[in-house]
Amino acid sequence: MQYIPNILFLIALVVGVGFFTMNIRKVIRNIKLGHGVDTSDHKAERWGNVFRIALGQSKMVVRPIPGLLHIVVYVGFIIINIEVMEIVIDGIFGTHRIFSFLGPVYDFLIASFEILALLVLVGVILFWTRRNVQKLKRFWAREMTEWPKNDGNFILYFEMILMVLFLTMNAADLQLQQMGAAHYTQAGSFPVSSFIAPLFENFSEATLIIIERTAWWLHILGILIFLNYLYWSKHLHIMLAFPNVYFGKVVPKGKFKNLEAVTNEVKLMMDPNADPFAAPAEGAEAPAKFGASDVMDLNQIQLLNAYTCTECGRCTSECPANITGKKLSPRKIMMDTRDRLEEVGKNITKNGEFKPDGKQLLGDYILHEELWACTTCNACVEACPVSIDPLSIIMDMRQYLVMEQSAAPMELNGAMTNIENNGAPWPYNQMDRLNWKNEA
Repeated sequence: MQYIPNILFLIALVVGVGFFTMNIRKVIRNIKLGHGVDTSDHKAERWGNVFRIALGQSKMVVRPIPGLLHIVVYVGFIIINIEVMEIVIDGIFGTHRIFSFLGPVYDFLIASFEILALLVLVGVILFWTRRNVQKLKRFWAREMTEWPKNDGNFILYFEMILMVLFLTMNAADLQLQQMGAAHYTQAGSFPVSSFIAPLFENFSEATLIIIERTAWWLHILGILIFLNYLYWSKHLHIMLAFPNVYFGKVVPKGKFKNLEAVTNEVKLMMDPNADPFAAPAEGAEAPAKFGASDVMDLNQIQLLNAYTCTECGRCTSECPANITGKKLSPRKIMMDTRDRLEEVGKNITKNGEFKPDGKQLLGDYILHEELWACTTCNACVEACPVSIDPLSIIMDMRQYLVMEQSAAPMELNGAMTNIENNGAPWPYNQMDRLNWKNEA
């Protein structure tokens, strides 16, 4: 009988970690649906970005108040969960505070965890207030439908409950230590829960053990539930932000990629010795599809971007097209890409391979109007705290519209025709370019 709690704990741990692993494998499979990208370049710069942007949160503190709150919650939540290692060992082997032999070091750690838990609790409450009482505009945009709004709150509630359970567990534990209860080693320093412990002064030892054990179980089960909830939540960025920043853009933001097929065609046209009517070389690959109309046409980094999006809305709040009332929202571009990718993934899971479903990212999720509203200013890319690049997806889909469907807006077609004929986007002969001087 005495081993039943250990067995139950082990089952919960295996099920929780196993289910999480299964879902993460789906994420990896879905990301691999995209085209491969060579990211072997600029390794030093990439690692520098990881330490500066992902670990150092340098782009978060551009907005000081939410940035500092995020650092407190992020660092506090991660460090506090170092104690999960002790909880796991205690749960498997039936020990209690297995690391208490560390003495003063252990006291310092527990005290640090408690102070951080309090700071996390305060930070989460302030975040909830900003989202639901202050109602910041970027959290209530049109793409923030019922689920995205609820998801943000669910995570905040999770974190509140986990911190309260952690402090309650320690407060009951402290009271049991002071009572000299068996199995409760006198260890740890409790600067926060010591203020809660007096609430338990008149409780019996048996009642305190029930409170402490209940808080302990709910805390670890809550962490396992939180871990598995990440798959459905925008908070998957907790794990993906680091690789996403590493694989982020390291070339100048204004630099666009050249299509090799188009470059080769231009070189052929400029080669006076080339035969434009020559048949393709034997074994030559057929021309690739230009641009992207669905998620399978994007590259793996763009799909990783979609899963990493935090839905914070900083990109949209900086977007000049959005600010002036146009339909474009860079955040929506990323959310739509992720939603379509998940839909494709479910299709593959159900059928063993992707079966055409009559839908695609372009048109069914992202409208032409949204794409052509973009000014390509890179404000969204600069604003993103985890190096997401919505502009690359927009440009690939524009490229598809122009090169595959000849569906550019009339104004753009006119400008391109003028460039072809006049060497400039305006409908004037090159010889007349300077006539404006005479009219001034």
